[in-house]
Amino acid sequence: MVDSDWGDWLPRAVADADPDTVALWYLGCNGFAIKGSEGTVLWIDPYVGTGDPPRTIRMIPVPFDPADVEVADAVLATHEHTDHVHGPSQAPILENTDADLVAPDDSLAVAREEERWTEEYDVSEAAFTEVTEGDELRVGEFTVHVVETHDADATHPVGYVIEHDAGTVFHAGDSKPSPSFTGLAERFDIDLGILAFGSEGTIPDKETGEPVRTKWYSDENEVATAANDLGLDRLVPTHWDMWKGLTADPTALHDHVRSYESPDRLEIVEIGDRIDL
Repeated sequence: MVDSDWGDWLPRAVADADPDTVALWYLGCNGFAIKGSEGTVLWIDPYVGTGDPPRTIRMIPVPFDPADVEVADAVLATHEHTDHVHGPSQAPILENTDADLVAPDDSLAVAREEERWTEEYDVSEAAFTEVTEGDELRVGEFTVHVVETHDADATHPVGYVIEHDAGTVFHAGDSKPSPSFTGLAERFDIDLGILAFGSEGTIPDKETGEPVRTKWYSDENEVATAANDLGLDRLVPTHWDMWKGLTADPTALHDHVRSYESPDRLEIVEIGDRIDL
């Protein structure tokens, strides 16, 4: 069981919502719950772990216990890092619902081999759906396109373009600007794009514990470049709230995106916030 700081109100809010279009709840870090007007629910990169102190230290509340999640049609993972594939955060969602874990090969390897979900949780091998760039799958009312991204810190990252009659959402995982983004702008009319943003900082090395200058996420100029390349209507920066030493001020992006053609709007959300297409 996860000790939720907020009780069960957030999964209840998702379950009880009846959006006219598509509603998204920001889960902190890079996580979202996405619900369509017909009731289909996707969870993308939900993470309720506290990190690995003193190296990675969670700076935001734990907003829900995944055991309280009763509505889910799929859990999507963008890459293999622990704050994107994490048994205690995601396996209970699979246990309680008919959802599959949709993820690329290296992410599924974490679930299968490193964390042994099928042994540690009531999760079957059939719940794992492997995807790669170019794949397309239908999940309820959503069409999910698996697309190329660029994250040199991950071994096999992907992004998800999620189409709905009401509009299109792009979740880029932890991607930096990618050569693929201009092609995505030509192929899709992206209404809302989710891009990871953070500062460069000093955190302890994983092996030695010595302080190391670290940059895991796009800075202001990189986010602005990526948003423009993607032709976004709305830009939602994420991940800026999560790790001690790597947090950032998303309002700084106003100045960086102002002179670009895209995005039309910068939208700042905090953990627990709901936005709609």
